Amino acid sequence: MSDRSTPAATASPASSDLDPRVLIPLALFTLYVVWGSTYLGIRFALESYPPFLLAGLRFLGAGVAFYAYLRWRGHATPTRLQWRNAAITGLLLLGFGNGLVCFAQERVSSGIAAVAVSSMPLFAAAFSGMYGQWPTRRETIGLLVGFAGVIVLNMGSGLSGERLGAIALLTAAMCWALGSVWSRRQDMPVGPMNTAAQMLCASVALLGVGFASGESLPAAPTVRATLALVYLAVFGSIIAFSAYLYVLKHARPAVATSYAYVNPPVAVMFGVLLAGEHVGPYDLAGMAIILVGVGVITLARLRR
Repeated sequence: MSDRSTPAATASPASSDLDPRVLIPLALFTLYVVWGSTYLGIRFALESYPPFLLAGLRFLGAGVAFYAYLRWRGHATPTRLQWRNAAITGLLLLGFGNGLVCFAQERVSSGIAAVAVSSMPLFAAAFSGMYGQWPTRRETIGLLVGFAGVIVLNMGSGLSGERLGAIALLTAAMCWALGSVWSRRQDMPVGPMNTAAQMLCASVALLGVGFASGESLPAAPTVRATLALVYLAVFGSIIAFSAYLYVLKHARPAVATSYAYVNPPVAVMFGVLLAGEHVGPYDLAGMAIILVGVGVITLARLRR
């Protein structure tokens, strides 16, 4: 999902001395721009790296480096229960969520992938019912409008000829939403260690799927693909994912998931300007309808 997690127990990855009123806008700006650009970064990296190994290498490198840094700084290792919860959440958010986005982007453009993944808050609102937080009437209207946008999006040229890609993207959005909702009620690793633990656990699953499915590492990857992989690991994984966990801890969930309706236009802009991608009328209409649905849900939650 983009790059496209979560727990209420997550502490700030930055210094607790800094004012959240300053850090939350900075974190949101990071999510909007960086995660919006990662879709194009994935497209460039796929020029040399197969999808699941790409995601696995990205999170393995970022996870090992971040975990080693945190241990060097004296952060406590997660408990056995926290490792288990991090593994489940990491598998849902980064394994299915990001791995399937990489898989789908072999078949669809980066902009279309971002538009499809923008349905995530719709699934999150639906999954909240598992914990008794059923959608209100306004939220239900937003859900219906948003899912209508998903249907329109699937009528466009970007996804209509790539059913497998469409299924992968919607499954990625569902898994990311489920992981976000589930992990908020679990005992997760403390602070930035949550980010590192989830990336380490997800990388094992992604590399296993990649090698088991016959993927292999490139013998001579291009410079652009390798730089894109490094960008995804540093900016898309360590920096942006930590920012997401921080916002999710210190702001309303509706604010934390607002990246989902800012990333699509950002991703489309990057794709058109830097990669010459084209977006059709059905794709634009689907994006607009999805964003209206997500906006209705967000406003309804803010009212509550």
